[in-house]
Amino acid sequence: MNQGRTVFAQLIELIPHNDFTRCVERYGGNRRTRRFRCWDQFLCMVFAQLTYRESLRDIEACLGAVPEKLYHMGFRGGPVSRSTLADANERRDWRIYAEFAQLLIREARVRYAEEPWALELEQTVYALDATVIDLCLSVFPWARFRSTKAGIKLHTLLALRGNIPVFVWITDAKTKDERILDLLLPEPGALYILDRGYIDYARLYQLHLARASFVIRAKKNLRFRRRYSRPVDRATGLICDQTILLTIERSAARYPEPLRRIRYQDPETGKRLTFLTNDFQLPALTVAELYRQRWQVELFFKWIKQHLRIKAFYGTSLNAVCTQVWIAISVYVLVAIVRKRLGIERDLYTLLQILSVTLFEKVPLQQALSGPSYTSEDDQIRNQLQLFEL
Repeated sequence: MNQGRTVFAQLIELIPHNDFTRCVERYGGNRRTRRFRCWDQFLCMVFAQLTYRESLRDIEACLGAVPEKLYHMGFRGGPVSRSTLADANERRDWRIYAEFAQLLIREARVRYAEEPWALELEQTVYALDATVIDLCLSVFPWARFRSTKAGIKLHTLLALRGNIPVFVWITDAKTKDERILDLLLPEPGALYILDRGYIDYARLYQLHLARASFVIRAKKNLRFRRRYSRPVDRATGLICDQTILLTIERSAARYPEPLRRIRYQDPETGKRLTFLTNDFQLPALTVAELYRQRWQVELFFKWIKQHLRIKAFYGTSLNAVCTQVWIAISVYVLVAIVRKRLGIERDLYTLLQILSVTLFEKVPLQQALSGPSYTSEDDQIRNQLQLFEL
């Protein structure tokens, strides 16, 4: 039952506070802090994400408008000033929020382990891709990557079952995509879907040696020798399914074992695509469909750019930017966890829109998110007369 708590307070109650405290202690986040602690900073940033605040002044004004509700919403430090929040974003280690986001991700993956997916495979399937977030060069000079532009690159490993971001790496926009493979800890038996920007045969071979599978789009200048061809059904769009060896000396030295080459023509666009994989067991058409599923990570980037605050930042330092990105990811994962916990069928976009206008309302969280279809336990009381005969 709701005891007069706001929707925001009920949502925050679902966060594992003890785990957050351990992350703060590990990096000394509350050292020399009396009033505005890391938890208060986190709540301010979560509030800003959920209500689409534009600036620090905007956050200060909105929270200052309801001073009598702050304590019950979890803010123990009293009114929030923009200068205090700005200092916290600049100075407190962003790894606190990165590590806490990983804990939320771990819970989300467990809850979405049985989520239905377009392809029912026993393997865990990940998509790895990157997107550039443009920044103003005069405000973020440390992020220069062109003569007149600045930006950071968000490298994301997305679990396609549930569309949960497993890990995120934030680098300058000049970092080449394939270098992230050096930071990736391959999961034996998992399958990684990659775009052709990740082609580096030495790094792909390391994935192979780690007993992980990959599907990657080949470049047009691929040079190879065909060893064997399998029959394909051309009516499905498949053109060929071959076992090949790389013939360029440098490439062959980096990846000395056979690869599987699959050519496919998209029946909708007529575009021909070539895929390379080290998995010789999957049906060729499944390999083509797996690469199609890679677009889920593109949709994820589009979604978080549109619905979370990661394009306009509340601070100008690298630490402030990383803090905001990781808290935005925490909000995304938290809403996904709440959706599963409460058994709500609505999509994340709808839930975020509802939360943005109901955070100060004192209604049960499930009622707020479920809408008219929600029925409480009190509905079992049958003391209401019927107005119409059934």
